[in-house]
Amino acid sequence: MFLRCYEQQYGIHMRHIWHNEPNKPDVSCYKGDQQLDIEVAHLYASETEAMAVLGRPLSIPMQRALADMAQAPSEQRLRLALERLLEQKATKSYHSARTWLLIRNASTIWHKADFDAQLKMISVPQTHAFEQIWLLRDFYRGELVRLF
Repeated sequence: MFLRCYEQQYGIHMRHIWHNEPNKPDVSCYKGDQQLDIEVAHLYASETEAMAVLGRPLSIPMQRALADMAQAPSEQRLRLALERLLEQKATKSYHSARTWLLIRNASTIWHKADFDAQLKMISVPQTHAFEQIWLLRDFYRGELVRLF
């Protein structure tokens, strides 16, 4: 979906995707004629939602992070969840010359208006391995936004 949205929005051909082994970003593709690696992360609103979407048990650190987020006022939950995910991904390194991070909203409770209200307040870590960071606001329709 990301490749289609990016191609449609920017008119740059993106194709030939394949999945990678550990120590590399999740998938690789060609952006025009240049190889690009993409690390994919999914954004959830709650532990229950993540478990339902993933269909598997969550790690203890993820359970704690989601529980902490659930204690925050509702208008702050999206921002906290997104910043938690960005901080987590900022600690990783990849065997890749060019890596983009794609955050895919996997929550059914957050929509375009929720993201529009919070995106200006999102804090992206100063150091990370990503050339660009993108957000697909809608799991099924796309709605692509560049965060960094």
